[in-house]
Amino acid sequence: QVQVVESGGGLVQAGGSLRLSCAASGSIFSINAMGWYRQAPGNQREFVAQIISGGNTYYADSVKGRFTISRDNAKNTVYLQMNSLTPEDTSVYYCKVNLRSHQSTYDTNYWGQGTQVTVSS
Repeated sequence: QVQVVESGGGLVQAGGSLRLSCAASGSIFSINAMGWYRQAPGNQREFVAQIISGGNTYYADSVKGRFTISRDNAKNTVYLQMNSLTPEDTSVYYCKVNLRSHQSTYDTNYWGQGTQVTVSS
């Protein structure tokens, strides 16, 4: 069994900052990549940022220079530091972890339940 749990969402004024956390736990053999997606009402889920096992990071153009993704390998945890937030960043943020469990011979994506981020103008 693998669990993915996000935390850190909330309400913030435009220009403010928030830090999201996502922890993967359970029967994990290895983690290939951890990332963040977001989905606003009426929109499709979109990519925000990803960090892979070698440490390389990738960002959506809309968040480059404002968001920073980082990872604590010892804790199987990924963070998303969000600065200079705007109302357009308001969404439910989801964590996705691509990993190999002890019970499997292939990699699987696991998603968290989502955490709401609301940016007021």
